[in-house]
Amino acid sequence: MDAISVRGAREHNLKNISLEIPRNRLVVITGVSGSGKSSLAFDTLFAEGQRRYVESLSSYARQFLQQMEKPDVDSIDGLSPAISIEQKSVSKNPRSTVGTVTEIHDYMRLLFASIGVPHCPSCGQTIRPQTVQQMVDRVMEMPESTRLVLYAPYVRGKKGEYKKQLGQMAREGFMRARIDGEVVELAGEPPALDKQKKHSIDIVIDRLVVKAGIEKRLAQSLETALKVSGGLVVLAPEGSAEETLSQSYSCVDCGTSLTEITPRLFSFNSPYGACPTCTGLGTLMGVDEDKIVPDPERSINAGGVAPWPEGSKSWRMKIVDTLAKKMGFSLGTPWKKLPAEARKVLLRGSGGEEIDFTLSGKKSSYSWKGKFEGVIPMLERRYKETDSTTIRAEIEKYMSVRPCPTCAGRRLRPEALAVTMAGQPIDVLSRMSVEDLRAWMEKLALDRRETAIAEKVVQEIEDRLTFLDDVGVGYLTLDRSSATLSGGESQRIRLATQIGSKLMGVLYVLDEPSIGLHQRDNARLLATLQGMRDLGNSVLVVEHDEETIRAADWVIDLGPGAGVHGGQIVAQGTPEQVSKAPCSLTGQYLRGELEVPVPESRREGRGEPLVIEGAKQNNLRNLDVEFPIGTFTVVTGVSGSGKSTLVNDILYKSLARHFYRATDKPGEHRRILGLDQLDKVIAIDQSPIGRTPRSNPATYTNVFNPIRNLMAMTPEARMRGYQPGRFSFNVAGGRCEACKGDGQIKIEMHFLPDIYVTCEVCGGKRYDRETLAVRYKGMNIAEILDLPVEQAYELFKNLPAVERVLETLVEVGLGYIRLGQPATTLSGGEAQRVKLSRELCKRSTGRTLYLLDEPTTGLHFDDVGKLLKLLHRLVDLGNTVVVIEHNLDVIKTADWVIDLGPEGGAGGGKLLAEGTPEYVASIEESYTGQYLKAVLPPPRKAKRRAAR
Repeated sequence: MDAISVRGAREHNLKNISLEIPRNRLVVITGVSGSGKSSLAFDTLFAEGQRRYVESLSSYARQFLQQMEKPDVDSIDGLSPAISIEQKSVSKNPRSTVGTVTEIHDYMRLLFASIGVPHCPSCGQTIRPQTVQQMVDRVMEMPESTRLVLYAPYVRGKKGEYKKQLGQMAREGFMRARIDGEVVELAGEPPALDKQKKHSIDIVIDRLVVKAGIEKRLAQSLETALKVSGGLVVLAPEGSAEETLSQSYSCVDCGTSLTEITPRLFSFNSPYGACPTCTGLGTLMGVDEDKIVPDPERSINAGGVAPWPEGSKSWRMKIVDTLAKKMGFSLGTPWKKLPAEARKVLLRGSGGEEIDFTLSGKKSSYSWKGKFEGVIPMLERRYKETDSTTIRAEIEKYMSVRPCPTCAGRRLRPEALAVTMAGQPIDVLSRMSVEDLRAWMEKLALDRRETAIAEKVVQEIEDRLTFLDDVGVGYLTLDRSSATLSGGESQRIRLATQIGSKLMGVLYVLDEPSIGLHQRDNARLLATLQGMRDLGNSVLVVEHDEETIRAADWVIDLGPGAGVHGGQIVAQGTPEQVSKAPCSLTGQYLRGELEVPVPESRREGRGEPLVIEGAKQNNLRNLDVEFPIGTFTVVTGVSGSGKSTLVNDILYKSLARHFYRATDKPGEHRRILGLDQLDKVIAIDQSPIGRTPRSNPATYTNVFNPIRNLMAMTPEARMRGYQPGRFSFNVAGGRCEACKGDGQIKIEMHFLPDIYVTCEVCGGKRYDRETLAVRYKGMNIAEILDLPVEQAYELFKNLPAVERVLETLVEVGLGYIRLGQPATTLSGGEAQRVKLSRELCKRSTGRTLYLLDEPTTGLHFDDVGKLLKLLHRLVDLGNTVVVIEHNLDVIKTADWVIDLGPEGGAGGGKLLAEGTPEYVASIEESYTGQYLKAVLPPPRKAKRRAAR
């Protein structure tokens, strides 16, 4: 069969569609946001593929799994085994890294265990274990007629007389010993040794002349020496340097022994390899001095020490007041001006020194002598002693993650770190970027023995590094925690892992793999997708990116609108055929009939700009960057060039600390100028609006409260005596108790991902029968929550508190999502736009800084235009908007562009250009400029602020 045949697909908003999807082709499903792309790709095709897999298991295996529901589709023929690569699969486990996810770290462990060179962790001496046969071969390699003495090291640099031991050796038949470099006879009385001095004793085992035929005697002598010394033998050829050989992993100089070198020794997730102090995490939680004193300009009385709030009259503050009088400092002095000794005692305590304290009340006073417990020891003690999660959470506000003092963040035991390959331990290789490690592996020189052992392992590592580099994540390091990856990065890493498996005949379903990828890297991603197709797989991609659509073999365009207005096939065929389809919105953008317009003029900004000076965090190279106030600014550059570091780690955290006294430490920089022109900062990222199905757009935007109040005011509710709480699914009373108001029951799938099945009691409605009997305009609370936003907007037009929020949700292109749609089902882009709509509803001061991280994620060309209108509306009100973005439609409408690069990781962190889009397009070394040039109209005068 040459096609996957779908008949009567009705999942979610799909309108009973039937279509043929070519097999073994790169197929793109596109359309406006909410038109049913994911419903077709994931909820129909992938879900049915997964269900059929479970059905194919034995009845024994299936008894551990709940029956999976069949998608609402009449039939699907020609379906291959399906693998989905989504954006939501980022592991938050701190032990999960890029290296472990891609299995490169597993191959590296195998490589180090097989050909790594062990060294002594104490003195650095190379350790090479040898068998008796290898030792015999080593001796026979010496020139013929070489005179040789075999010694068994007995004592190495230890104090003692050793009379008994030497006597025992004599009784066992050994005639001579070398004591402190001098050969002595053991017959008769043992030599007298000074027990206060350190001695080295070697027992003479045999004296030989190297010649043919001594192999048998030599092997016996070596075995005897190894038995006496516990695994060591010294070869002392006449006229040459001595050589120590070891049968085990033990140091010949200091005697330090290593455990057997196996792959698990190099695993930070195994107790055999992990650093014992931090158990392989590389970090420990500890009280952070910067969080204790977030603002050194404040005095203790003004709340300068965060755990001691301003105006506190607690007994502890009275003790601090007594301490201040004894040490001669004032609690009204700014922290940074206090004497160093006073700051030390306040933070760390008085140590062993006791101080006279006096507490005076209205009627009595109490004096005692004792030590002052500093704020840091006090918090650490309370954190260890308390069983209360509330107190622990409170103390954790003042704690931060810091490198482990034992392993210095390297995660592994000293024994594992002492094994090297080409002079490098495994943790150094893990800290290299994928790109650099790939180059290092290509230069790795192996001898014949090592090649025979490790050739396949090296090839496997090189292949996987190549796949990662090809999908545009060459700037990531192998030790990068997977929790810090964006959705796009995580998806591309999983994509690279799948390519490495080289499966054939599989249906791959991908969700916008180009997210977070610069145009420069798009071609490499497309080549990867085409490579998967050429192996004999069907690659189905949900995508809005124009370059990907044009590179596809087949395009399916869904629409024409979102939600109830979508779910139909508007056009399908080759990219050329879709671009000519008259009723396809995608086609109109492809053929240039519709486009996001370039503004007639660029805003100049008002007053002095916001300036970050000396930005040095991560890969940023001491940058001075300007953000004009009252403009729409876009920060761009290739993946890994430092955009998120600049905006999220430095700008946002600094402003959050300035305006809200946040405790998160900003990234390294010298200072920020121009803060007086702003009064608040709002960051709108793509993190979920909630982590459970209980959270939804209605609860997040606060429209659920007025809706519940309205339901409680209906005649039926008043007659029954129902309060607004009756209509909450989070508290007992009106909710369905079988599913606790979730509407779904979680089923653990053991060796498959957990799934949620609809509650059989309430049918997924979340409420009990009595609560559902109350209706407003003919609809109960469950039916209202199931309404798409645009229909709910019509229903509540006469309720201002609800209408304003729902109108904004429609304006940001989310009219198709349901009011009660679980937060876990929203994409990152949808979650970000829900957050954006909540902020847009608030009264604007005109002095707010909005920070957005790739807001066009999941947006069709048409929806990008709608979003830009809203962002420009914010700027027109006097606010400043800063966006991290790769989308050229966003960049070309910006007032100011900051371009970082030129590469990712260590090759990035430079400021290539800052100015209008026209100016950036004129910069030759800017990759962004090269692509921007093609979408801008004929040149107008480029403006750039004078260099500072």
